[in-house]
Amino acid sequence: MSFFLCKKFVYLSILLYLCAILGKCGFNPWIILIPNNMTLLIQIMTLIGSVAMLMYGMKVMSEGLQKMAGSKLSNVLGTMTTNRFTGVLTGAFITAAVQSSTATTVMTVSFVSAGILSLAQAISVIMGANIGTTFTAWIMVLGGASFDMRLVVYATIVFAVALIYTKKNANLGDFLIGLALMLLGLTTLKINATEMKLDEMEAVQHFFDATSSWGYGSYFLYLLVGGVLTFAVQSSAAIMAITMTLCSVGVLPIDMGISLVLGENIGTTITSNIVALSASVQARRAALAHLVFNLFGVIWVLCVFRPFVGLVCTLWDIPFEPGTRPEEGLSPEKLSAILATFHTLFNVINTCILIGFIHWLEKLVIWILPSKPEQKDTDKQLHFISGGLMSTSELSILQAWKEVHVFAVRTQRMIGMVHDLFGEEDETKFGEISARIEKYEGICDRMEYEIATYLNQVADGRLSDNSKHEVHKMLRIVSELESVGDANFNISRFLRNKHESKITYTESQSKNIEMMLYLVSGAETKMVEALEKVSVSEEEFRDMTEMENEINNFRNELKEKNMQSITEREYDYSTGVSYMDIVLEIEKMADYIINVDEALYEHKHNK
Repeated sequence: MSFFLCKKFVYLSILLYLCAILGKCGFNPWIILIPNNMTLLIQIMTLIGSVAMLMYGMKVMSEGLQKMAGSKLSNVLGTMTTNRFTGVLTGAFITAAVQSSTATTVMTVSFVSAGILSLAQAISVIMGANIGTTFTAWIMVLGGASFDMRLVVYATIVFAVALIYTKKNANLGDFLIGLALMLLGLTTLKINATEMKLDEMEAVQHFFDATSSWGYGSYFLYLLVGGVLTFAVQSSAAIMAITMTLCSVGVLPIDMGISLVLGENIGTTITSNIVALSASVQARRAALAHLVFNLFGVIWVLCVFRPFVGLVCTLWDIPFEPGTRPEEGLSPEKLSAILATFHTLFNVINTCILIGFIHWLEKLVIWILPSKPEQKDTDKQLHFISGGLMSTSELSILQAWKEVHVFAVRTQRMIGMVHDLFGEEDETKFGEISARIEKYEGICDRMEYEIATYLNQVADGRLSDNSKHEVHKMLRIVSELESVGDANFNISRFLRNKHESKITYTESQSKNIEMMLYLVSGAETKMVEALEKVSVSEEEFRDMTEMENEINNFRNELKEKNMQSITEREYDYSTGVSYMDIVLEIEKMADYIINVDEALYEHKHNK
């Protein structure tokens, strides 16, 4: 969502900026509305454009980092959460690395939904993500330094473009481009705010003076404004940059700026809660824990708000007077650093307080969101991608691979059900198993459609050639997996027809079918293991091919024996047809499985 907001914001800003320039050149398209003061209009458009550049720069920088990290982010999140402390460190590390607490939180929600992370583990990761996101504020403090960052920015852009066009370390180039755009946006925002002389505008002064004189009422007002703005633009970084700018130019009292920062902490949790709406109850609990964590922090810090703000100001040797604008001559960098310091201390202290009460927080969100009988169904279609696209297409591909593995596991369960159905004699149990296989077949159909739709959306994003190839292979694999599900359902239909027609197989026929099911189950197991690690070695693929050849040879052998047995009157023709229908369908399933193996092998070996 933030990506599309960024694009619209950029396009609108460019359009308005061009109109303003045309007006200054003699053609004024704003003559009806704004006949004078074009300088102010250009300054306003520059202000909006610099915020848009900041947001887009953060987006590109995050994409570049996530592309460089690749699946390592997911692996770290899935393995380095053995206890609450490693969970916090993992969340902080990943968020600082990708510059997006939203990406970390959405991944965490997906992993909880799939059962890879427990709710307690997810809460610890989310706590760490809140600490990691404070790193962004310190980057902004650097971007607002007293020296002109544009000199560094332009040199960085030249170097980044060279990396991208030479196709060497293109992901690093993306990261540097994003960093340069972000710093340029911050620098332009600071310079433009200074040129506009906001601190001398009576209307601006009157607004902030009026809304800063209500004591704690003012704090609640700015907290609400910060939350609403962050939710509206889906970027706490943009609101933080605006807050720093207003404080550094002496317009906004420091305690009101800190209230906005508190509101940003609440507003940013709304994204993960929206993502979790279509996910499992466990995922919704993880997102709710994120909200409860920040709400608790806001409550306790408001109880000691002025002493706490005074302490932070003392650390930077800045006098603090509630509700009053900073004195003239104070360093803008120090004023920005106060906000970053508060943001960091708030999240670190909040985490230190609650880390010992993770299980109590877990019980609280479970009490707020209790499980319902219908929510306990383990046959829910999607586990990883039900929350929508990740912050970048590369991470979305990673999530899609995990969903494909879940799809494969579901088809593996179907083979087990078919085996149970084959040996079941009880009428009632036979009907129950048959109905369950039919249900799973419907789920497989929907999974194929939803994963394919998701991959098509991913393909619309910025993808490298390798990633486009990966999406193509995944679409092929999903189609083959759906065919495996269809094959299982067809076998269940043949068994149901056999059951209703009172056909009895000979002992030899039953053993042969058992053997075919055993062979294809082995092939399916190897396929599922390969999809879990998204990799097939040459030796593994050779073993898979040999298993498929063994199934083909066994099928040919059974076909010859079947014709001979019918000729020799060992059983009648209808029994032979029913028997071979099952054998041939099992062999077809093996073909679909080896097709998945081939696609995965070709993907990993670029063939």
